[in-house]
Amino acid sequence: MADLETRVTNHYTSNALLETIKGGLVAAGVDPDAPKPEDLKGVDEFHLGGLEATEHFLDPLNISPALRVLDIGCGIGGTARFMAGRYGAKATGIDLTPDFVETARALSAMVGMSDQTQFQFGSALELPVADASIDLATMMHVGMNIPDKGALFADVARVLAPGGRFALFDLMERSGETLTFPVPWATDAQGSFVVAPQVYRDAGQTAGLSLTAENDRADYGVAFFKRVMAAESPPPVGLHLIMGPTAGEKYGNVAGAVLDGRIAAWEMVFTKAG
Repeated sequence: MADLETRVTNHYTSNALLETIKGGLVAAGVDPDAPKPEDLKGVDEFHLGGLEATEHFLDPLNISPALRVLDIGCGIGGTARFMAGRYGAKATGIDLTPDFVETARALSAMVGMSDQTQFQFGSALELPVADASIDLATMMHVGMNIPDKGALFADVARVLAPGGRFALFDLMERSGETLTFPVPWATDAQGSFVVAPQVYRDAGQTAGLSLTAENDRADYGVAFFKRVMAAESPPPVGLHLIMGPTAGEKYGNVAGAVLDGRIAAWEMVFTKAG
């Protein structure tokens, strides 16, 4: 597992990520030392659909300032900052990639949200969180990097308080056909673990969590990629800043897999018995 975590970390690590993002802000006509949270949305929502999908995923969850929120695989902190700004929640983000954690902290400081968000280094399989201390755990486009879904759900169940929820938004297998690499989450097949929705359902059940909501977002994914691919060029502040020089190839491969039905975006919410 240590070798796999190193592979995943290496895939996501970028040189001078914060400075690259600042350069994008300058190109967009934004003061790089004093951006607003919305100025970062093109780059800090690292999943299919971006901010639009984040809103669809999170708005039904009734997030409030009273909830103890954990974002698993937080990346550079966009989802945590969204939950803080939209719902007033104090959100903690956990990520395996030190470069992401450091950048998340810096970006929250830049937009004045350090008091509402905090970010820690850690694995989704060994969450650095006390038992029964979380009311809502979220995870967006992270499960594709985790081979042992059972271990993931077991540790999430451990940290959830009675009545707590685990909401996830992942790309899942539909046809069983192979993917073409690289993709945004993996350089090659050794780092990719896309599985069918039933694997998630079974892992949740084994961990003692009840599936309380589910939403197949396949049609949305197709419409999203058709819209994006019709655009003339990416915005100055976009996900290509994270994905690096192979961004076009990664994006094209995942778009092709969504458009031809090999994979699809899927939302699920699991609840721990109260």
